Amino acid sequence: MNLADKIMAERKKKGWSQEELANQLGVSRQAVSKWESAGSTPDLQRILQLSDVFGVSTDYLLKDEAESDADQEGRESIRLVTMDDVKEFLSLKEKSSTLVANATSLCILSPILLIVLSTLADENHGLSQDGAAGIGIIAILVLVSIAVYMFVSNGMYTKPMEYLEQENFRIENSVKEMIRYKRAAYMPTYSRSFSIGVVLCIVSAIPVLLAGVLDGMDTMAGISVGILLAILAVGVNCMIRVSVVKGSFDTLLQEGEYSYQEKQLRKKTSAFSSVYWCLITALYLALSFWTGSWDRTWVIWPVAGVLFGAVQGLLKIFIRHI
Repeated sequence: MNLADKIMAERKKKGWSQEELANQLGVSRQAVSKWESAGSTPDLQRILQLSDVFGVSTDYLLKDEAESDADQEGRESIRLVTMDDVKEFLSLKEKSSTLVANATSLCILSPILLIVLSTLADENHGLSQDGAAGIGIIAILVLVSIAVYMFVSNGMYTKPMEYLEQENFRIENSVKEMIRYKRAAYMPTYSRSFSIGVVLCIVSAIPVLLAGVLDGMDTMAGISVGILLAILAVGVNCMIRVSVVKGSFDTLLQEGEYSYQEKQLRKKTSAFSSVYWCLITALYLALSFWTGSWDRTWVIWPVAGVLFGAVQGLLKIFIRHI
């Protein structure tokens, strides 16, 4: 077989359409069509990508001869994910979605008591600032500790299937069709819950805006921030739950951010994520203890979240071009 025939044959073995292969390689569907019809030839960089995606050697792709025993052995060394593996992974991810969503919500809710009590103390409601700060900080530590425990437990719980999110693997076409069917059936739930979560995140600002309009009611300022965080926690919870489940389908189909190329990028940027959030946490705690304005420093988290997406996106672009 020549290169064009091999690209077509390997694509069909994976059960991919030309568009799905194109998405994994970062090219247009027309480019893949031309390669398979021998209308054009992929450059060396694309050959290397095809080799990684198909799990075969570059020699096999470039040489017009039958696949060697070594090539066949290399291709078969890619782990085969069975129907039982798929069912176990989907079940784990469904349970994981609840743990991750609830843990994240606890982190968002953790400063509410401190903010509200500090506001009441400022208004002389029979509570000292030291007492308010002490109770509030204890609440933060307790809730964050529970959240950390849930995150760690989830990591240990899902570790046996972690390779699906990090390595290249193959699935039989019949199993892929089942996964696609389940994903299609889940999409209405995903769209509805994610939309509700987005709306809640937007309307969460309304209490703070209303408190700003009501002059002379300083007590409402802190309470409004607490209400904002409570609504935000519910909205984020809705989005995370369905996003984790949808992500489990994409992981098995190796599509979107779980394609082979994205997995490679994620390995390279994982260190950045850890360092970034450690620095943000250190900045939040340092600034909060230094200023004592716990009712204001919480804004670091939404700002950091927005910047994280932007900086990580720029980092991926940079890595792709080096």
